[in-house]
Amino acid sequence: MKKTLKLMVMTIFVATFYISSLFTSVSQVAAQPQDIEAESAILVDAESGKILYAKNADIALPPASMTKMMTEYLVHEAIDNGDITWETKIEISEYAYSISANNSFSGVGLRLDYEYTVKELYDAMAIYSDNATTIALAELIAGSEGEFVKMMNNKAAEMGLPDAQFVNSSGLPNSSLGDNYPEGTEQDADNLMSARTVATLAYHLISDYPEMLEVSSIPRQEFEGHEMINYNWMLPGLGGNLEQFSYEGMDGIKTGYTDLAGYSFAGTAERNGQRLISVVMRTESESARFNETRKLMDYGFSNFESKELYEEGYQIEEESNIPVAKGKENAVEIASNQSITMMIESGTEEDYSVEYQLDEELLNEDGELTAPIEEGQEVGKMVLNYSGENEYGYIADDMDVSSEVPIVTTSAVEKSNWFVLIFEQIGEFFSNLFASIKGLFT
Repeated sequence: MKKTLKLMVMTIFVATFYISSLFTSVSQVAAQPQDIEAESAILVDAESGKILYAKNADIALPPASMTKMMTEYLVHEAIDNGDITWETKIEISEYAYSISANNSFSGVGLRLDYEYTVKELYDAMAIYSDNATTIALAELIAGSEGEFVKMMNNKAAEMGLPDAQFVNSSGLPNSSLGDNYPEGTEQDADNLMSARTVATLAYHLISDYPEMLEVSSIPRQEFEGHEMINYNWMLPGLGGNLEQFSYEGMDGIKTGYTDLAGYSFAGTAERNGQRLISVVMRTESESARFNETRKLMDYGFSNFESKELYEEGYQIEEESNIPVAKGKENAVEIASNQSITMMIESGTEEDYSVEYQLDEELLNEDGELTAPIEEGQEVGKMVLNYSGENEYGYIADDMDVSSEVPIVTTSAVEKSNWFVLIFEQIGEFFSNLFASIKGLFT
């Protein structure tokens, strides 16, 4: 009996220790993702642009075929502007054909003296990372790839991509294009983007043209008898040996590889209404870029949630009113007129606080509002502060809009009538006079 009891106690102890160790391990993993084996990486909330994780995210590196995301954007923009349609026909140029015929480049094998639709070429670019179809689309939109490169760089400036350098539409090094490198660029030049810039470009592409995901999510598609297998192995439905990389919710966007750039990937996935964007650059192998992306995505979906931190109408205790001058009331209450909701790491609510920043131009020298005051009058803003760790900010400074909301008056205050105001002024006069006389004697 004693031995049985002793054995039970020992079993419970071991089980408790194991469970405790398990939870400790989970909490440690939750603090940060496992070491990301990439030279540069970033994870972003696709709705707000908030950065959830970053590693060397501002180093400008060759993005290889991730460059094509800018070409995709400009194709969608040209269609949106009515310059072209998906059914517009394109005849392949000698230059585009020479790229397609080169077996060292990814491609479907285009034909000369044959017209393809924009849709056919776009699908080959987005699914199969075809370089020749990318060049053909650039020539259609701008007349030449050189002019298209100017459009790419202008759009990059418009999007606020400070370290982006585009020298061609496909992402190949210019040195591999022979004498066909775009006019206005250098023969030995390469496209450059940082992980932050790639994520920002992906953010705009998804936000402005979400329909692009309908194509980037296609695992396999036929092109003139040639089966295009999407280079994004994390897409569900590829089957075979590639199924090991499948990731629930993955639907884009673009892989990239050159000798100089290494293996890179800009991915996006959505689960339960939450969409994330990840970028890894210069991983060691084709499979590594997907394994590292999985780490980032697992970290984001497991540890972050959109949370309402402060509801609409929130008031800071002991700061919920402002004194009023020349009014029928001596003070007016204030409150936020919007809630503050943002993507946060689960369990970190206590690390957030708010403060009021009143509009000094609305206050007199005594810190009072002057009547009359309207209900709902904006008098300043409520600003969110964060005291925790691992705060990476946003992919662009102007995206940090959810961390401050207006504060407004909750009621109106009428101006006092002239009779009351005169007596207030008389009282103020004698009060000041008395203070002056008292000052002379003290």
